[in-house]
Order: sequence, then C-alpha cells, then structure tokens
Amino acid sequence: MKAVILLSGGLDSSTVLYQAKADGCECYAISFDYQQRHRRELESAAKISRSAGVVQHQVVKFDLTLWGGSALTDNKMELPGDRSLEQMSEKIPITYVPARNTIFLSFALAYAETIGAERVYIGVNALDYSGYPDCRPDYIEAMQSVFRLGTKQGREGEAIAIVAPLLELKKTEIVELGNSLGVSWEDTWSCYAGGEKACGVCDSCRLRVAAFSELGLTDPLPYVS
Repeated sequence: MKAVILLSGGLDSSTVLYQAKADGCECYAISFDYQQRHRRELESAAKISRSAGVVQHQVVKFDLTLWGGSALTDNKMELPGDRSLEQMSEKIPITYVPARNTIFLSFALAYAETIGAERVYIGVNALDYSGYPDCRPDYIEAMQSVFRLGTKQGREGEAIAIVAPLLELKKTEIVELGNSLGVSWEDTWSCYAGGEKACGVCDSCRLRVAAFSELGLTDPLPYVS
C-alpha cells in the first residue's frame, strides 16, 4: 500500500512517518520550502526520510512570504516567546500560516493520485495549545470530502484516505508513540526561530520541552536557553 506523508521534519510529522511505516505502507515523503522563517526544518526532514528509508522524498518550493500574514513568513512580525500553556490557548497565534494545510494537502493529493497512493498521512493535532483551525477534526473531515470529490480516483469510488493518527493525542502521548516506533528525536526540529540551536522559548519549543519533561525524558536537541 502506497502512502504520501507530509513531513516537516518536526516531532509530530516524523512520528507520523514512522507510524505509516509500522502500518505497512510504502512511504513517499513530501516537504515544503515556502521560504518559512524556520527552513532549518528541511534539513531534519531529509535526515528523517533517510533514516526511515522512504521510497522518495520530494521538496516542493514556493514562496508564501509574498504576502506574509504569519510570523513564520514575515520576519517583521515578532515570534511569541516565553508564553504559558494558558496564554497559548487564548487565541489562534500569529504563527498560524493562512491556509497552510490546505495548500500542503492539495500538493499531497496531486502527488498521491499521480503515483496511485491510497493514503495521505498528516501530523495534525487538535489538542495542541496553538489551536490552529486547519488542525481540527472538522477540517480533516471537510478535506476528506475534497479528496473524494476533486479527484478521478475519488469519483471512481477509490478515494485517497487522509490519515491523521495524532489528531487527538496529547504531546506526551505523541512522544511516547514516537519512542515506541524508534523515532530519532535528535534528527527532528521543532523550533520556529530558525537558528542553529533551538530557541527554547517559542511556542513550539515550549510544547516540546514540556512533553519531554513531563515524561521524565531528556530532549536531545541543543537549546539556546
């Protein structure tokens, strides 16, 4: 069974890739260089792809800095830092990239239909404190309808399935799952800041650090603070 896996190189997407492998899939990874502030993650995506033994790793390039709209695509916007989990959950943060997962899933769908894949795996998580609108169950359900209605494969009764195994897992549960699957955390990258070392203060870093800490584990990534 062929599957396309959306792979950013982060903790969640790397776990999803290894889950797809455990599910018996022939894995094709797809990553995106959209001129994001944290393009450093693409190095991790390449490493994880090699360690997981994917059949092919595609990197699609386009430029979302043309209109910005997010702290990840507009360097004039300041990244949130040192926020508590409660503060993160108050509203959708400025690190939300407008329609990002819709763009990503559209590319993944085209790739999947071209190679005759049956599944597209994505590492969205509805319990993450960021609360992105395109990481929620109703969004995934809506995109599944797009997959069915917008493709030849879907109209012929063989719709490509969106698989979101982390959708309702806590971050600690994701780390535990990744450990059980053998994910090499030292090869992953979660930081939004894009430096040589993880900043330790952006929302993504804080969520990751908190999960490892709660489990009594040491995150192997080097941190500035």
